[in-house]
Amino acid sequence: MKSSKIDQLLQELKKTDQVARQRATSELWQLWFGQKGEIGRELLKRSQFFLETGNWQKAEELLTETLKCYPDFAEAWNRRAVLYFSQEKYQQAKEDCEQVIRLMPYHFGAFHGLGLCLLALGNYEKAIVAFRKALEIQPHALINQKLILECTALL
Repeated sequence: MKSSKIDQLLQELKKTDQVARQRATSELWQLWFGQKGEIGRELLKRSQFFLETGNWQKAEELLTETLKCYPDFAEAWNRRAVLYFSQEKYQQAKEDCEQVIRLMPYHFGAFHGLGLCLLALGNYEKAIVAFRKALEIQPHALINQKLILECTALL
C-alpha cells in the first residue's frame, strides 16, 4: 500500500504546520482503515463496537476471521493488537504490531503500539527504539517523546 499519495502524506507529517500534520494523520488513518474497501471498513467498525462494549471475545473472533480472509490487511492486525493490549496480552499485541510493521513499515501507530507493548513487558531499551521509529515517521508526536523519557528513566 505504498503510493505517491502516501509518500506525500508522510512528508506532511514532518511539517511545522500543525493543521497540515493533523490532516495528513487523519488521511493516513482513513487510507489504512479503507485498505480493503467498504467490507474491510465495516469489519473494523464492527470489531471496534465489540471492543468498546467489552465483548472482547467477539471482537477477537471477528478480527481473527478477518485476518484469515485478508492476511495483508494491516489495520486489522493493528486493531487486534489494540484488543490484545486492552486485555494486557502484551506479547500477543507485540506480535501483531510487528506484523503491521512488516506489512506497512511506515505505520506510526504500530510503532507506537509496539513501544507500549515493550514498555509493559519491561523491555525499555527496545521500547525506546520503537518510540524513536514512530518519531522518525511522525516527529511532532509529543507522546512518543514523553514515553522515551519514561523508558529512559526506568533503565
